[in-house]
Amino acid sequence: MEELLVEAEGAQQICLIKPPVKKNNIPIDLKLHSDIRAMERARFAHQVAEKRRLIKQYKMERERQQKLEEEEEIKRLRKELIPKAQLMPYFDRPFVPRRGQLKEEQLMKKIQKLVGEEEKLRMPIAQGLPWTTDEPKCLIKPPVKKNTIPIDLKLHSDIRAVERARFAHQVVEKGRLIKQYKMERERQQKLEEEEEIKRLRKELIPKAQLMPYFDRPFVPRRSEKQPTVPREPKFCIPRHKTIKCCRMSCNDMSGPSQLQHLPSSVEKAEALYKNRILQ
Repeated sequence: MEELLVEAEGAQQICLIKPPVKKNNIPIDLKLHSDIRAMERARFAHQVAEKRRLIKQYKMERERQQKLEEEEEIKRLRKELIPKAQLMPYFDRPFVPRRGQLKEEQLMKKIQKLVGEEEKLRMPIAQGLPWTTDEPKCLIKPPVKKNTIPIDLKLHSDIRAVERARFAHQVVEKGRLIKQYKMERERQQKLEEEEEIKRLRKELIPKAQLMPYFDRPFVPRRSEKQPTVPREPKFCIPRHKTIKCCRMSCNDMSGPSQLQHLPSSVEKAEALYKNRILQ
């Protein structure tokens, strides 16, 4: 009895053990390539919009600066170019130059001329030797070349492209005409068929056929007509053919004695034939 109780307790302990429970599946977000491309496209579009905004802002700033500079320049010119009244000369007191002023001006001109010659000497330039010692009366002008006139290039590829386009247009036009002709012909055929069907419907009216006499069946009988009597053919030769045949037979005959014994009917036929020709 004790052994049975122990076995029952062991069975209960075995039944109480729970199986291992699996963990719930954790969903993973899908990273689609289209979503990545959309994000990159949005980022690129934002960069483009930002760049355009900066360019527009820079253009507006530059235009504003230009307008300010133009306004300042206009103001400066207005200040500088203000028309001022000129003093009238004294007609009662004639202009008399200062003593020694003319000499000072002449001296300054000579000094400037000497300074200019010294500067030219400091910068030596190789001068070409003259061909002759005699100075020509009128210098000969060098020949002037005409301006080069540009010529449009006619490439073979352009010509082929124009011809190809013309040929393609002709092919398309021809296909369109063929298609139109087929459609017109099909339409005509349909109209003709409809007309034929209408005509047949009018003419071919279904009518009830008579029923055969079942009590009097058809029995073939021998014909009561007499048999056909054959007739003898008439091989008649026309008159002009008879004359020709007679002449040929006369030529074939040998000896003049046989020509004298020809029937008189042949002579009569020849006489009649000649009379008809003469008439």
